[in-house]
Amino acid sequence: MKILLTGKNGQVGFELQRTLAPLGEVHAIDIAECNLADENAIRRLVQALQPDLIVNPAAYTAVDKAESEPALAAAINTRAIAVFGEEAVKLGAWVIHYSTDYVFDGTKQGHYTEQDATNPQSVYGRTKRDGELALQQSGAKHLILRTSWVVGAHGANFAKTMLRLAAERDSLNVVADQFGAPTSAALLADITAHLVRQCQREGKQTFPFGTYHLVAGGETNWCDYARFVVGEASKAGKTLKASPETIHPITTADYPLPAPRPANSRLDTSHFRTTFGLALPDWETGVHHILQQIL
Repeated sequence: MKILLTGKNGQVGFELQRTLAPLGEVHAIDIAECNLADENAIRRLVQALQPDLIVNPAAYTAVDKAESEPALAAAINTRAIAVFGEEAVKLGAWVIHYSTDYVFDGTKQGHYTEQDATNPQSVYGRTKRDGELALQQSGAKHLILRTSWVVGAHGANFAKTMLRLAAERDSLNVVADQFGAPTSAALLADITAHLVRQCQREGKQTFPFGTYHLVAGGETNWCDYARFVVGEASKAGKTLKASPETIHPITTADYPLPAPRPANSRLDTSHFRTTFGLALPDWETGVHHILQQIL
């Protein structure tokens, strides 16, 4: 099996290089090998490589910057996905694509299911939603895995930012009215490999392609998440100025940003768990494992 993997230096792409390696011949790329804003470059790459599977964790993820760069965000998050789908159809290949909680507006009281209507509130969210639609409309066999609050040992993320700030400051103010599940890049990569193996065993004719919510179990808010990270780091012996007790909750309104964030990023994973018979560990497990690697 020949696998084209994008975003090899991102949080999820880095982990996918590890988990996909035993399953086939992995061709991992980043912007140096192919600029995903260049439609023709994508087509040339796919036509030259002729992969059996395209795995696409790459994305324009600068949420606030996207508000001032909508064309670039759309090129990478929407048009590139359409092109991957179109080229996959020509080859008889299939596509795994990762999407986001930002496709929802965050106003629902409970967990979002795959059947809930999307209503993105930011340029980033709209381009990711449009990317989902483009892949669905391409006719390619595909998995769209919606996730949230990705965190990994490799790359930049909220946990690492909190550790840096806690080492510099005596106290921190962190938003406490946005809820979701921090999901480790390693978990996403491990499960992706499991799904690829299942498709290899069962064949594409019976494999349950479609859109699934895939996040770690449990839920938290950004403030409690920061407190957990700082507390675990302190237990591990890391010297920090701030402590969990000096991390103070604030509201979204207290910390305005160019792009609106969904207040509710909780995703219902029951469809995924029922379909594939997999359990999803609580978010603390994944974050703890990451902290063990970076502390």
